[in-house]
Amino acid sequence: MMRFAGWRSLGENDLLTKLSTYLTPAQVEEVHRAYLFGAQAHEGQQRLSGEPYIAHPIAVASILAELHMDHRSILAAILHDVIEDTPTAKEQIAEQFGEEVAQLVDGVSKLTQIKFRDRAEAQAENFRKMVLAMTQDLRVILIKLADRLHNMRTLGVMPPPKRRRIARETLDIYAPIAHRLGMHMVRVELEDLCFQSMYPVRYKVLQRAVKRARGRQKEVLRRVSAALKKQLKAELIDAQVLAREKHLWSLYQKMRDKNLPFEEVMDVFGFRIVVERVDTCYRALGVVHGTYKPVPGRFKDYIAIPKSNGYQSLHTTMLGPQGLPLEIQIRTLDMDRVAESGIAAHWQYKEGSELANAPQLRAREWLKNLLEMQKGAGNSQEFLENVRVDLFPDEVYVFTPQGDIRRLPRGATAVDFAYAVHTDVGNTCVAAKIDRRLVPLRTQLVNGQTVEIITNTLARPNPQWLDFVVTAKARANVRNFLKLLQGDEAVLLGKRLLERALSDYQFSLDRVPPELLGETLQALRLGTLEELLERVGLGDRSAALVARRLVPAGEEGEASGARASGPLAIRGTEGMVVSFPGCCRPIPGDPILGFLSSGKGIVIHNENCPAVAEFRKQPDKWVQVQWDTEIDRTFPVEIRVDTANQRGVLATVASEIADLGSNIEKVQVNEHDDQTSTMLFLLAVRDRKHLAGIMRRIRSLPAVLRIQRTKG
Repeated sequence: MMRFAGWRSLGENDLLTKLSTYLTPAQVEEVHRAYLFGAQAHEGQQRLSGEPYIAHPIAVASILAELHMDHRSILAAILHDVIEDTPTAKEQIAEQFGEEVAQLVDGVSKLTQIKFRDRAEAQAENFRKMVLAMTQDLRVILIKLADRLHNMRTLGVMPPPKRRRIARETLDIYAPIAHRLGMHMVRVELEDLCFQSMYPVRYKVLQRAVKRARGRQKEVLRRVSAALKKQLKAELIDAQVLAREKHLWSLYQKMRDKNLPFEEVMDVFGFRIVVERVDTCYRALGVVHGTYKPVPGRFKDYIAIPKSNGYQSLHTTMLGPQGLPLEIQIRTLDMDRVAESGIAAHWQYKEGSELANAPQLRAREWLKNLLEMQKGAGNSQEFLENVRVDLFPDEVYVFTPQGDIRRLPRGATAVDFAYAVHTDVGNTCVAAKIDRRLVPLRTQLVNGQTVEIITNTLARPNPQWLDFVVTAKARANVRNFLKLLQGDEAVLLGKRLLERALSDYQFSLDRVPPELLGETLQALRLGTLEELLERVGLGDRSAALVARRLVPAGEEGEASGARASGPLAIRGTEGMVVSFPGCCRPIPGDPILGFLSSGKGIVIHNENCPAVAEFRKQPDKWVQVQWDTEIDRTFPVEIRVDTANQRGVLATVASEIADLGSNIEKVQVNEHDDQTSTMLFLLAVRDRKHLAGIMRRIRSLPAVLRIQRTKG
């Protein structure tokens, strides 16, 4: 055993001793071989602290050994920097220690060979790579968390700006991931280390205050602990009663967010009661409620309904001696281990244990959602932002009509619920029922509700959903669907615009020679005709200029006469690439002008709109448009109605509008004085004729003094 002496001297903890308690001698020997391999690879490298670089991988492996991770995880931890920081190739690791270890090391390694525009892009792309590796093997994130934890423990040697940047990244991403995976011990230490690096003075002040308060609390804690133990013993319940203390970051957050002084935060005492069996948890709950008076509404059963990270406990708050609040957690010994270690418990328990697998199954479900988000995200930074949103859930628990539980972040709406059930359900939802009552899709959900989603196969996501959905999965799917939808619509509109421009030359798209099309695509740096049509439809390329490129040289002169094509017919159903701005709200029958806006397609304005004056300076952006003869949709229009200030006048006007087949989308009432009121209605109308009929009917009402259509 003497050959391990040098190894042990490199770290604070004796890694060998830890590993020998649960690994076989052959596995420990292989870990030692990995150490020799890593030490040779990192030879000559030092950390900023001055110690040999290999001390860091040893420390990371030691953290994983405390979690009783399998020996391949330990091997990967010792080798986790050799690909990134030494000339060692992944193939060499695979040859020496197997493909599984090589994949783990590669998953943890950063993308060092790729040049990024800035630090934010590099961070996002490296995070995307890590998530994809996590979906293949959960141990990747456990090694990464251990790596980050040791880096945070040794962050003091870094300059202050870099310390703060790394701490902020850890607090934003890695600590929430540890929480999501149920790794309480890792999360708490990461958060406190981040607090120390970001706000060193506040950290020291709060640390000293906690030490002083701890001395004053000893007697209260002893009395409460003795009372609970006595009552539990009287009921023949074998239990451990442990006092628990809030960690510094948690205390600081509570003081800051609730604007509380330190004394009020420290007035809350916490205890954990650990028993053998699940049914004993509920018996123990009855005992503690009999010992001290429970606070109404402060009981939560996370055993029957576990948290999304697999955490299980009974939580209750009671009034202790002198009215002091007591926070009690009651759980089994197995639940306690899972609560502390999260998914790492999978490697601590025997294979097949239900408790060991539960957190891992939940973690895999979360990673599956991340994978969906990754596919729908436009780039790595958008993906990282979606994950950040997803990492801070304050959960609500709702039920499907079949009684299945769905966990959602607080503030989640019916649309978020629909996407939680299935992406296709979200994409086609048209209405929702909460406890059998129809509600708007933007309705926020609360605990215990039963939610039913009504779908229609012809429905599609609405861009306005992005204003109220809160889950990253819903947001990513809506964005992705609209992005694809916009692309399809842009191709169709681009084809119409280009065919119209080509018709000026008595030419058409299907007559363009393939070699000329290829030259045009190459000159414009586009890959396919579909990409070209999409760029034209989105207003990024002028249809007239593209048409000029596509017409063979001998046929250019044919365009010398008057325009052969008529105005582009607008139906109003083109969607996102044909839009109607709120400045003038054009409706069928109004004289209109189309203006190409880069990335947005055609924006339709009323010819009398004040905004058109600016557009007239750019005639190359104009598109001659007219309303289609057959339009089957409604358009928003605003009218102003001045009335005598009488009781029931709003109901009378609204009734007349409804009788003429128009929906009121919005109404605003402004009272000018005691005599008159002004009402602004946003209506949905078919065309000018429909609007004129509504205005005539309203004008005939005795209480109406004046009515006019407003624009902008």
